[in-house]
Amino acid sequence: MWKKALLFLACVNLFSAEPNVAEETKPVEIERTLSIIKPDAVASCQIGEILEYLENGGLKVIGSKMIRFTTEQAKSFYSAHKDKAFFNDLVAFMTSGPIVVQVLEGPDAVAVNRQIMGSTNPADASPGTIRSDFGTDIQHNAIHGSDCPENAQKEIALFFKESELFSK
Repeated sequence: MWKKALLFLACVNLFSAEPNVAEETKPVEIERTLSIIKPDAVASCQIGEILEYLENGGLKVIGSKMIRFTTEQAKSFYSAHKDKAFFNDLVAFMTSGPIVVQVLEGPDAVAVNRQIMGSTNPADASPGTIRSDFGTDIQHNAIHGSDCPENAQKEIALFFKESELFSK
């Protein structure tokens, strides 16, 4: 229960901060971002709890499906890390079980999602974030989220056709 209270307080602070003059004139931008609930969280039956964090944070799920990455798909998706020592372990982990890919929508969805997820390493993540509450280490950190709007568009297109997304 305390986890939900901390998340609620974090979200209240996120959305109730005093705007500056420049922000007042800036229109609210509705964005989309990709979220992947990783095999560790799926295997631990934490899908519903993670979705609760995302929805309580103001994000709307407009597309969702459970899939299993092939080795080729995982290598392609994480190709930015292909020269890093952890690449093969990451591919093996991401193909070890089903994942839930979803498209989230809301004001500044990329930034909001990243705040709700917390730091990549659960040990560094703030209490009440998904990675703090569900992750066990830097690889088994429960969730992936797009890092910028441009990558979000590319990542979404890998998994979803526009006709599969249900937005108002």
